[in-house]
Amino acid sequence: MVLRLPNQTREEQVMDIATIDFETYYDREYSLSKMTTEAYIRDDRFEVIGVAIKINDGKTCWYENMDEAFNNMPTNCCVLAHNTIFDGSILRWKYRKEPKFWLDTMSMARPKHSMTTGCSLSALSKYYKLGTKGTEVLDSIGKRKADFTPQELKAYAKYCINDVELTYKLWKKLSKGFPPSELMVIDQTLRMYINPTIELDKELLVTYLDTIKLNKQQLLDTLSTKGLSNEQVKKALMSNLMFAKLLTHVGVTPPIKISARTGEETYAFAKTDKEFVNLQQHSNPVVQQLVSARLGVKSTIEETRTENLIAVADRGKLPIMLNYYGAHTGRFSGGDKLNLQNLPRNGALRKSLVAPKGKVLIACDSSQIEARMVAYISKQEDLIQAFREGRDVYSEFASEIYDRNITKKDKLERFVGKTCILGLGYGMGAVKFKDTLAMGQGGMSVDIDLNEAKRIVTLYRQKNHNIVSFWRTCGHALETMIGGGMGSIGGGICKYDSEGIVLPNGLRIRYPELRRTSDGFEYISNARTYRKLNTTGSLEDKDWTRIYGGKVTENVVQALARIVVSEQMVEIGKHYQVLFQVHDEIIVCQMQENKSDTQQHVETIMSTSPRWAQGLPVACESGVGYNYGEAK
Repeated sequence: MVLRLPNQTREEQVMDIATIDFETYYDREYSLSKMTTEAYIRDDRFEVIGVAIKINDGKTCWYENMDEAFNNMPTNCCVLAHNTIFDGSILRWKYRKEPKFWLDTMSMARPKHSMTTGCSLSALSKYYKLGTKGTEVLDSIGKRKADFTPQELKAYAKYCINDVELTYKLWKKLSKGFPPSELMVIDQTLRMYINPTIELDKELLVTYLDTIKLNKQQLLDTLSTKGLSNEQVKKALMSNLMFAKLLTHVGVTPPIKISARTGEETYAFAKTDKEFVNLQQHSNPVVQQLVSARLGVKSTIEETRTENLIAVADRGKLPIMLNYYGAHTGRFSGGDKLNLQNLPRNGALRKSLVAPKGKVLIACDSSQIEARMVAYISKQEDLIQAFREGRDVYSEFASEIYDRNITKKDKLERFVGKTCILGLGYGMGAVKFKDTLAMGQGGMSVDIDLNEAKRIVTLYRQKNHNIVSFWRTCGHALETMIGGGMGSIGGGICKYDSEGIVLPNGLRIRYPELRRTSDGFEYISNARTYRKLNTTGSLEDKDWTRIYGGKVTENVVQALARIVVSEQMVEIGKHYQVLFQVHDEIIVCQMQENKSDTQQHVETIMSTSPRWAQGLPVACESGVGYNYGEAK
């Protein structure tokens, strides 16, 4: 079996498949369960025990000599593995081998299996009845290559060969009907990690880390002067129960919320809990300091991520972890304890991501892609036309809200209009809309009463009646799915049946075990819950995820927007080096002298409607800089 890809040169169309699996030294502390992939491979303790390789349908062979192993690999081949991030990085970082194409059965499994069986080689082999994954790897813990007896190495080789055979069999199962275009997306996401280019400004990161720690310490010192020791304050800030007692001690009733996961009362101490965050404006300065300290000490993500980036900087360039199909809508997710998908705006972390010497980064954003998509698939023609004409739809809707002309200078009013356009298209109610405005974004927040929130939500729905109608269409689709029927939505862009919603790329949005409830529908959204259902035959209500017409609309819009950006990424990658992708943004690296032409070309690509959505009003905004912060 060989790989064939469309729209490639004859040489690129047909490639041999080399299925590989490395076995490496690990112990109780030095292992992938304790370390990131990047840290593990770049560690001085790293050692390859051996590798198994299978060329197409040929015999799988075990090699302890790496020169012998790779001399037998075809030059024009693609490399297949299960978790290619690991095996591919070893192949390139340690042995400087770079195939024409990367394949990964773990990535290929996610669209269908991430919420049900899971995507481990063991679970997938069991599901497809391919054979049983061995356990011999457990016998090798703490053993260097020199510690193995010939018999032990032989057993280890058998285990590794079996893994390769299972991976190849799995590839043959998953590749049937898998979109070639999505294989190209997988290849590109793998290259972002395996072929790292981004450099890190360690000096900037160290300075920023010192600032974070200083600010945190100053908060602790301030509170310590109120009668508690520094350590007592720190412990109290980290514990929900102790922090609640602290608030009670200074005369504040701790805010309470209902947990979405358990349905039970719990303390509302998260940074997204409005009542808690509002305590920063309390009349008692001690309360203000307590809340600020809690938010600063408890939320360690910024500090941890900075420390992790410094550690990577000490080892080399930054591999970009972009998990293919990280969400069930197909959107990517981050990983490796860094998650570059949610770096703070205008912060030091973005500025720490630096282009190689002599080059610049070009950040190209598919502007308002989800807002444009919801207008397009619902046929909300007035909104579509506004996007086509390049009008400021945020200001225009804000003008209707406030009954006066709103421009970009009216930042708070425009923020309200923006929140409406981006958030109310999926059935958001008045209470959530009010809370969303209050929580704010980008340094802005607006407080309105519930009646005003209801008025704005009603105004949006009256003006955008086709979008509202689309929610009902999606709700009807859920009903039809349960009944085993078929249909289409979005003018035929998406079809649906009992297995879910079929997207233009051939993949699906799935709602496993979809069932009716008293107020709508629900489904299982994670593999653990699915396995529990199939083991016990029953589940508590809290283990199910609610779904309704507005939420399906959001899922479809996210999925379609992701396809648009992914297709753009693949097309751009034919011409330029794509370094990473963040939500709807694609970051390209180019020589400084060629930046203008590249920027223009990329903007043209990202302003062209996809073939399956002719007339979709896409647009692109871009920036250039020596670091990601400047380019953004």
